[in-house]
Amino acid sequence: MSRVRTQDIVVDPAKSAVIIVVSVHAGSEGPVRSLLADVPALIRSVGFRAKEDQLSATVGVGSDVWDRLIGGPRPASLHPFQRLDGAVHHAPATPGDLVLHIRAQRFDLCFELARVIMDRLDGHVDVVDETHAFKYFDERDLLGFVDGTENPDGDEAVEAVLVGDEDPGFRGGSYLIVQKYLHDLGAWHAQPVEEQEKVIGRTKLDDIELPDDIKPSNSHVAANSITDEDGNDLAILRENMIFGEVGAKEFGTYFLGYAGDPAVTEKMLHNMFIGDPPGNYDRILDFSTPVTGTLFFIPTVYQLEGLDRPSD
Repeated sequence: MSRVRTQDIVVDPAKSAVIIVVSVHAGSEGPVRSLLADVPALIRSVGFRAKEDQLSATVGVGSDVWDRLIGGPRPASLHPFQRLDGAVHHAPATPGDLVLHIRAQRFDLCFELARVIMDRLDGHVDVVDETHAFKYFDERDLLGFVDGTENPDGDEAVEAVLVGDEDPGFRGGSYLIVQKYLHDLGAWHAQPVEEQEKVIGRTKLDDIELPDDIKPSNSHVAANSITDEDGNDLAILRENMIFGEVGAKEFGTYFLGYAGDPAVTEKMLHNMFIGDPPGNYDRILDFSTPVTGTLFFIPTVYQLEGLDRPSD
């Protein structure tokens, strides 16, 4: 694959994040396009003040707004997020025209970039969801387990998240599925550690995958381990972050799954909610409930910057 200028998807783990999902007002396409074209420059302007803290951001566009906001050809696999209805648990599909995923080692950088962007969008969008998220100890989730252990890295990560020559007009882009999960920590903490480990499929303290003869087929690890027709492992890049409000007693994990083909992430979610075979759903769902679900395409930087050019 020849080099293209991609958005910052494969980056070092961040300590802070702001994730904002918005819907675009009818008639506001021009100002929104102008903002999207300026996002790469805005990232540079804010991040220049503290380069060592690695400010980065990705912007994604949803299926429902693509034709009126971007126009022209569509990414081959861009479609609305598909609701999943299992026998016990459900994954909702929720609105979202744009997603803004901001990351840095300091929260003030995330906040400042979000403020600058949202000031430009004021009066042109409605905020569907805004989440301020953070790193939790040694990359753990609120359930106490390390999250993202099986993430690819280096060239494998790039290969997993970027669209290739199968869709040449959008090569270098990516797909992002987001879901906001709320945890029932009371029910979770009532489980013995040994039972928690069977739910996840890894040991809690040292983060070692359980042997196949011990790891249940409905564990979280088993549900998310998928292969292609030739038996090759298929991977996505998870950029999950923790969020919570102590006073509201609302805690959870914000799932962000980047992939060059959203079908990979969708297969994992199918296994989680429907089960393979059907009914063998992911046990983590007995303690974690999704309240959002949306799919976006992540254009290249060149595609974003080109949005301010007059159309023919």
